[in-house]
Amino acid sequence: MDSQPDYKRKELNLDDYVDGIKQNNRAMLARAITLVESNATKHFSLAQDVVTQIMPLTGKSIRIGITGVPGAGKSTFIEALGTMLCEQGHKVAVLAVDPSSSLSHGSILGDKTRMERLSRHPSAYVRPSPAGGTLGGVARKTRETLLLCEAAGYDVIIVETVGVGQSEIAVRSMVDCFLLLMLTGAGDELQGMKKGIMEMVDIMLINKADGKNKQAADQAKVELSRILHMIPPVTEGWETMVQTVSALHETGIDECWKTICAFRDHMKETHQFEKRRMQQATNWLYSLIEEQLLSRFYENNTVKKQLPLMRENVLSGQISATKAALTLIKDFENRNMKLQSEK
Repeated sequence: MDSQPDYKRKELNLDDYVDGIKQNNRAMLARAITLVESNATKHFSLAQDVVTQIMPLTGKSIRIGITGVPGAGKSTFIEALGTMLCEQGHKVAVLAVDPSSSLSHGSILGDKTRMERLSRHPSAYVRPSPAGGTLGGVARKTRETLLLCEAAGYDVIIVETVGVGQSEIAVRSMVDCFLLLMLTGAGDELQGMKKGIMEMVDIMLINKADGKNKQAADQAKVELSRILHMIPPVTEGWETMVQTVSALHETGIDECWKTICAFRDHMKETHQFEKRRMQQATNWLYSLIEEQLLSRFYENNTVKKQLPLMRENVLSGQISATKAALTLIKDFENRNMKLQSEK
């Protein structure tokens, strides 16, 4: 029987959240993540206080990003890898970011149903998160959720991207090691492969390398290795590895983990590990500044009143888009200056 405090119903304060996370109370972790995901103004201050308080407990995990086209078997692979790691004594958190419903803005893929076995494991925590309409389908709050999971003691954090749009770039900016999961058969996949994504990955996995697909997977491995050899690696001194796996039959999973560990060791030995995390923290800071400025701009009453008119003027050719934008920004700044002078 779990003797930890019951946080499910009571109104929580800062100490409740922080203490519950430190104790790895799953109900408390879930409520803390819901808090940081909330767009309600009343929750923002408390959410940031919670994140600030748990920061000393973060940074001790290996952060792994996994991308791939729909149907590549990402969820099956993550479940196989996560379950194996839990059985080895690790604590695994999976942040599976879903596309949002345009009506409810909630998660519509339901990763807990796709990773049922892993989500039931006592050493695992699977969190489907709605993307909330953000660029590339990656939830803006995923970084803070990652920190909460680290503070709760999870030492392996897996972030799954939906594999479309700009989501790969967003996930690459918050993880240590980035994996691309591909389907078997080299021909069509190679033709459709974007050079951009190949330049971002540290490890490439060819999934469903079993049965009749095994020979095609091996051939794809040879061809991809040859192509990757000609592309500058994203991590200095590390040539992107290509491996074959079968998530369904759980073959090649242990070898994949060994490669991830070898990559982490290389990063630390060459002092790139902390350097990358520092750069990511800096990028995070800048992106939050941009987000807050955009939010304040569009929520400004003056902008709300002027924007529809400016849009009509641009569409009718009465004013250039540049002139309209500069006028709106100037009105926004003047309004803020007036408010400051009245205080």
